Amino acid sequence: MSTILVTGASGLIGNLLVEELKSRHNVLALSRHKPQGEGFTYIRGDFANWEDLSQLDAHNIDGVVHLAAVTGGCIEREGILVNVEGSRVLMQYLSEHGCKKIVLASSIATIGFQNIDFVPDHLPITESHGCKDRDGYGLSKYLMEEVSRYISRQKPNLDILNIRLSSAGIKTDVPQGLREHRPWCLGGPTYMVVEDAVKLFATAAESPHKPGLRIVNGVANRSWSTVKTADQLRHWWGDKVDTSFFEQPGNEYASIFDTTRLNEELGFRATKTLEILTNIQV
Repeated sequence: MSTILVTGASGLIGNLLVEELKSRHNVLALSRHKPQGEGFTYIRGDFANWEDLSQLDAHNIDGVVHLAAVTGGCIEREGILVNVEGSRVLMQYLSEHGCKKIVLASSIATIGFQNIDFVPDHLPITESHGCKDRDGYGLSKYLMEEVSRYISRQKPNLDILNIRLSSAGIKTDVPQGLREHRPWCLGGPTYMVVEDAVKLFATAAESPHKPGLRIVNGVANRSWSTVKTADQLRHWWGDKVDTSFFEQPGNEYASIFDTTRLNEELGFRATKTLEILTNIQV
């Protein structure tokens, strides 16, 4: 039985992930507040604090799912200190203590769609899309990925997977009609029910060891909308974007973010999509 560390273990995804993993692994739950439930080892602390991390010295950690972070809307300084420097501290500690797999919760916000002036460079949006962030949060997640590249160069046998997670939550209501163009506009159509997000991180944590660094878009393959994807994109950006991919048969409701690499790396497909939850035929 392997030992898996989960940071941010008291958060929505973290708490559910601890519950999902604890029957198959020794789970260490690191957070400032104790997660609900039993059957795991709780460690109170801050992932960015080396003294707090020293509490892990007695454990042989095989892998980590790093969920803890400051989220969208944070000030630039806080994002850099926590998401970049804090994650660097955690990765350096783990890489120096024999950890073999690092799964990082990055964000689709790395591309910078939080600002009203954002226009995607290409569609569907792949992992190669550059960072066009203006508000600090997306930049902090992008720089976290760059730090993981740095760690990967130092420790080439490490398995490092950055998952650019979409927005996730517990709601299952069906969005109707075209969405207005506003900051964070891509968050709605890329919504994922939290159970699928938990499944995604569990699958990543339990996947076979693969040395090197990868980045995947952690989104459902189907847009969370009853509006055709091309129609929504043209409503936002008109002829500034090429929607031809979404006009091909079978792609009418495809995700705005490309999921090819996600499917190849982890064989993951979200199960709680609109068709399954509502039986709608679109």
